[in-house]
Amino acid sequence: MAKLQPASPLKPGDAVSCVAASSALDGDGRLNEGIQLLESWGLRVHPQALSERHWGYLAGNDQERRADLEPQAQTALLACARGGWGAARLLEKKIAWQPGWLLGFSDVTALLLARLAAGFAGSVHGPLLTTLAAEPEWSQERLRRLLFGEAIPDLHGRGTGGAQASGPLVVANLTVATHLLGSTHFPNLHNAILIFEDVGEAPYRIDRMLTQWRLCGALNEIAGLGFGHFEGCDDEATNDPNDQAPPRRFSLNQVLDERTADLGIPRVFDLPVGHRCGNAALPLGAEAHLDGEAGRLRVSSLN
Repeated sequence: MAKLQPASPLKPGDAVSCVAASSALDGDGRLNEGIQLLESWGLRVHPQALSERHWGYLAGNDQERRADLEPQAQTALLACARGGWGAARLLEKKIAWQPGWLLGFSDVTALLLARLAAGFAGSVHGPLLTTLAAEPEWSQERLRRLLFGEAIPDLHGRGTGGAQASGPLVVANLTVATHLLGSTHFPNLHNAILIFEDVGEAPYRIDRMLTQWRLCGALNEIAGLGFGHFEGCDDEATNDPNDQAPPRRFSLNQVLDERTADLGIPRVFDLPVGHRCGNAALPLGAEAHLDGEAGRLRVSSLN
């Protein structure tokens, strides 16, 4: 991965712009709670009226939503309000990225990856403004430390072997990232530590997406692979006590394991990342170390 334009650590008084790049918001309640938390860290959040914007199921038309990513006022952090769908539409026209920070996950994956591909550090896969206040204290503090340039703790999951690997960190929603494969908005994965998460996708859909990554050779580039939460992505087992036939399905874990076991790289499952309360913030492009034996992910530099 080429040298990235760094993001300077935040400091009290720095400005934050709220971004609604995806689906329309349902009121201001959770959004304002997230803003209040950022303000408690000494940050200055620009006034916004995002919940008033609607264009079909989107938070405004493409021009309005793209304008959130190119604020006129000086901004150190672009904090995304919610996910859903719509962010990838904004990539059809060039976005004038500026140095600083971009925060979000889920549908915001499209923006995080595109910004990284454009050569900017400071993209953070982490809580949205509408989920931030509900995060546990350790997750909120982790995000604050990351944004303010302080060291962040290691994450722990379930290791499956494969020794250790180091490389630039890429974190993504599997579904959103799969739909960027082959585009100019996809970052270089050479020797990367790749972390996936997803929500509401059946195992056969996960199978189909991982197969696409295999077919295009993208998984052959990476040095290590981690899986976060795949919330609501498992088939329900039968409740019929008389059903003695083998189930004609694969579990989520069976799919994740079978589609990646032959890569010969460190793999770690069950990392606290994704669509579940306790969504650990991770900086894209930062140097990371994945230990497949200990089940540990370490971020060794923030830029």
